[in-house]
Amino acid sequence: MKNKIFYITTPIYYVNAEPHIGHAYTTIVADFLARWHRLAGYDTFFLTGTDEHGEKIAQAAQKNGEEPQAFVDRMSARFREAWEKLCIEYDDFIRTTEERHKKVVQYVLQKVYDAGDIYYGEYEGLYCVGCERFLTEKELVDGCCPDHGTVPERRREGNYFFRMEKYREWLRSHIQANPDFIRPEGYRNEVLSMLSEPIGDLSISRPRRRVPWGIPLPWDENHVTYVWFDALLNYVSALGYPEGEKYHRFWTHAWHLIGKDILKPHAVFWPTMLKSAGIPLYRCLNVGGFLLGPDGRKMSKSLGNVVDPFALAEKYGPDVVRYYLLRELPYGQDGAVGEPGLVERYNADLANDLGNLLSRTVTMIEKFCGGHIPAPGLPEGPDHELIALAGELPDRLESLISRLEITEALKAIWKFIGRANKYIDETAPWTLAKDPGKRERLATVLYNLAEALRIISVHISPIMPNTPSEIRQQLGIADESLFTWESVRKWGCLPAGLKIGGKRIIFPRIENAVEVKTESGSGKEEKAVEQKAAVVKCDDSRDGLISIDEFARIDLRVALVLEAARIEGADKLLKLKVKIGEEERQIVAGIAKHYSPEELVGKKIVVVANLKPAKLKGVESQGMLLAASTKDKLTLVTVENDIEPGAKVK
Repeated sequence: MKNKIFYITTPIYYVNAEPHIGHAYTTIVADFLARWHRLAGYDTFFLTGTDEHGEKIAQAAQKNGEEPQAFVDRMSARFREAWEKLCIEYDDFIRTTEERHKKVVQYVLQKVYDAGDIYYGEYEGLYCVGCERFLTEKELVDGCCPDHGTVPERRREGNYFFRMEKYREWLRSHIQANPDFIRPEGYRNEVLSMLSEPIGDLSISRPRRRVPWGIPLPWDENHVTYVWFDALLNYVSALGYPEGEKYHRFWTHAWHLIGKDILKPHAVFWPTMLKSAGIPLYRCLNVGGFLLGPDGRKMSKSLGNVVDPFALAEKYGPDVVRYYLLRELPYGQDGAVGEPGLVERYNADLANDLGNLLSRTVTMIEKFCGGHIPAPGLPEGPDHELIALAGELPDRLESLISRLEITEALKAIWKFIGRANKYIDETAPWTLAKDPGKRERLATVLYNLAEALRIISVHISPIMPNTPSEIRQQLGIADESLFTWESVRKWGCLPAGLKIGGKRIIFPRIENAVEVKTESGSGKEEKAVEQKAAVVKCDDSRDGLISIDEFARIDLRVALVLEAARIEGADKLLKLKVKIGEEERQIVAGIAKHYSPEELVGKKIVVVANLKPAKLKGVESQGMLLAASTKDKLTLVTVENDIEPGAKVK
């Protein structure tokens, strides 16, 4: 990214209904991108808002016994409140009922009209109130609107039309010449397919006698502008088009985020409108998929699979919801979401990985260094890999985020977190602390862990805006210059001697399983619920069972046996030297009556890698191997030769 200016927009959300998880997901993605670009030094502007005109709004207001303006005021406020709950920090919130927006809409309409691209005509066709547009027979599915599932009304009325077909070939050529104009590629191809045949002209007005809730056409007060010709212009009206400084600074850098259900208006209507008005095009259109219920089906109250992101934020915190949605759903794809998935991701990534790294580091600094960040010595051994991975991360993230590979960006951050956790196991600070001659090495290891956490706190700040401050407080870091993008490119910025703030568990594990309830008239689904209930009842009556979360705490790894020897004075024990990834460990096992040392060397076995060290006959064992046994037989659990040592056993 050579240009250091970034403008990100969400769709402006239609206020005929409450904010939902689809709105939340798109807005969280936009907020993440805005925060990341600000962090990386971009001059950034983030716009969201509400779409408040049209036939559906008037109908919804009437249904609620309110005047349209009072209705949209109340509903627009709901969206602001919702974004506050998810820690959304926008730069502007545009409303299409604001005067600043109305002026721009009428200015552009007049400009396009004066250019000869708007004309009056009679039209008869199939009209979907939900879409607020006429549909072609080709767009219908079994006679219904594909998005709303309703049978469109046949209407005939006089409207003003925009000469959209005039710009079809130009738009097609532009999209072909600019592969990143519409992303992901599948949606680009879909639009090119639309443009391969005539698209017709666009009805841009409605008679005011039928739809009074709208912006009047500047040349004909008897008509109001069609909702899309109104709503889409928010992206420039919020910037002060045509003369505003923000318009000139940000507009050509615009990234639009939308759901795939509004692809055609943004990919076809909008660029042709801009071309006619003489306004430069936006930089790119980024199309998101649909969020499905935890059962993989479209969310529906009748199915009981609707996920409320605001209730989840209240229960688990906004950072957890933000992380879950950004990590779980590759942008552009459909994906199932739900509370069980959130809890699983929380335990694995936040409690086990990030939370555990912070807790272990702070505990060891308190215990071994008197609660102060120690001064490091020269790096050696595994230090170099940790430091190199930290150095590679900023450019890796910039590359991924520029391609909207947000899920992969989060994976890259968590790869570094995983490497830091592995570093603890490799360096074994608790062992170093026992040797007075290893004090400098111990100090280096603990400094490196604190420095890794400082860097992690910066990288996760666009994802989870509240968590970094908790990490920094525990490490005693207050200097804001240590949280900049420049600071994460340089290892060793953390000053030694800081007094840490003390350990607090930031992500305690969630041990109780989440109950999922579904409602359906399908006998098959009811049977599945009954079977699940039967299993739970059966499990509750048995002794000694562990939960899936308890099992997940056991870290099983493939280990290669490098050496094996008998232990003097212990007929049943063998001492093994094994390799787990890049680490070598010693394991003592009671298998001498079943295996000779010679036949074990070269075997790939399965070991419990996160077992606390223990001494057997005075010899320390740093793990436990797995074996199957009967009364007089014992066989080691082994794996095929193409699995590398250190691979996780699942």
